[in-house]
Amino acid sequence: MLSQSLLSGMRVLRTEARRSFGIVAPALSKASDPIQQLFLDKVREYKQKSAGGKLVDSNPDIERELKTELDRVAKQFGSDGKTDMLKFPEFQFPDVKVDPITQAPQ
Repeated sequence: MLSQSLLSGMRVLRTEARRSFGIVAPALSKASDPIQQLFLDKVREYKQKSAGGKLVDSNPDIERELKTELDRVAKQFGSDGKTDMLKFPEFQFPDVKVDPITQAPQ
C-alpha cells in the first residue's frame, strides 16, 4: 500500500517536473527566432530606461500633459492638492464592536 502511493507520487512528481522544465527552459535560453530576440532586446532596453520609475522617453510636452491630466483628475475627485494621485489609496476598516445577542431563557 505504501509502495503504491509512493510510486504514484513519484509519477506525479516526474510529470510536474517535466512540465515545469518545458515551460521555463525556453525563457532561460537564448532565443533562436530573430523576432523573439528583438523582442527580448527591447524588453531589456525598456527595463534599463525605466529603472528610475519615471516615464520612458518623455519630453517636456509629455510631462506637462501628464501634470495637466493629474491636476484635472485631482480636481474631479476632490483632492486637496496634497494627495498623491498616482498612489493606490489605503483603506482603513475599523473593527466595530458588536453587542452579543442574548437569548431569552425558555
